[in-house]
Amino acid sequence: MTDHLKTADIDTIQRILPHRYPFLLVDKVVDIDGSKSAKGIKNVTFNEPHFQGHFPGAPIMPGVTIIEAMAQTAAVMVGVDMEMLDKEMLVYFMAIDKCKFRRKVMPGDVLEMNIETKRGGSKIWKFSGRATVDGELAAEAEFTAMLDLPEAE
Repeated sequence: MTDHLKTADIDTIQRILPHRYPFLLVDKVVDIDGSKSAKGIKNVTFNEPHFQGHFPGAPIMPGVTIIEAMAQTAAVMVGVDMEMLDKEMLVYFMAIDKCKFRRKVMPGDVLEMNIETKRGGSKIWKFSGRATVDGELAAEAEFTAMLDLPEAE
């Protein structure tokens, strides 16, 4: 059953997503099960620029960047499934629903984003995501995105 699961390393991620430092927020995507589900991994480090101001002396990863990391994980999952390497696919947020933050995420944490597709297959996709640290829920949300796919050659 696990032979169909795939992994995307940082090279593959950069061939799918247009994001780059400082806004590339996922280091690896594992357990990619087609366009059904995947798990993103983000190694949270102190040298990330948002920690200089959020908050000095008490660095906490901003909640919006956690949600963005979940969205990037979803985009990589779909990009791998649709074979979108080097295709210049863009993904745009359309909605974020049922968003809750449950735990601080700090430097040294390993953030895991578990993503499931609720609806997809065309340009509009809906996902649910749960971000955890050491198995403890940090954030959860449902989000909708539009895929801007390149024109067929």
